[in-house]
Amino acid sequence: MSLNLEQKKVIVGEIAEVAAQAPSAIAAEYIGLSVADMTKLRQQAREAGIYLRVVRNTLARRALEDTKFDCMRDELVGPLLLAFSNEEPGSAARVIRDFAKDNEKLVAKLVSLDGKLLAANDLDRLASMPTLDQARAMLLGLLQAPATTFVRVLAEPEGKFVRLLAAYRDQQKAA
Repeated sequence: MSLNLEQKKVIVGEIAEVAAQAPSAIAAEYIGLSVADMTKLRQQAREAGIYLRVVRNTLARRALEDTKFDCMRDELVGPLLLAFSNEEPGSAARVIRDFAKDNEKLVAKLVSLDGKLLAANDLDRLASMPTLDQARAMLLGLLQAPATTFVRVLAEPEGKFVRLLAAYRDQQKAA
């Protein structure tokens, strides 16, 4: 089914709007995936808050023009799907990586993070980035560790004194 000019403009505008706000984008080749597999991938993407779209390369090139993913435009060749992370940079990479483990026919071709084109094998690095909640927990742990150590150091002299008195008491009972 061919698209008319208005439908093409809507698609280009939608993708450009998503690309303007997304921190990362993945272009993956999907040759050989069944309709059921694609439906499953779309469902997983929806659950993770990922914008996933199969679009013609000419429309994708126009949509990515003047966005931070302009670096991907020249490499868009063949049947590709575009996946944009909405909030966390690694979320789209995690969905694509996890789905590709079970379906070898889904192959990541392009990976872009904040306007920089990465190698396709950097998908794992991007996918292993911590989520926002994990990053907050790590920061909290870093901030909490010095305070915990400081309190422990302050409490140690009193602890040593109590243990010394207990040892002296035990020695007196034994004698």
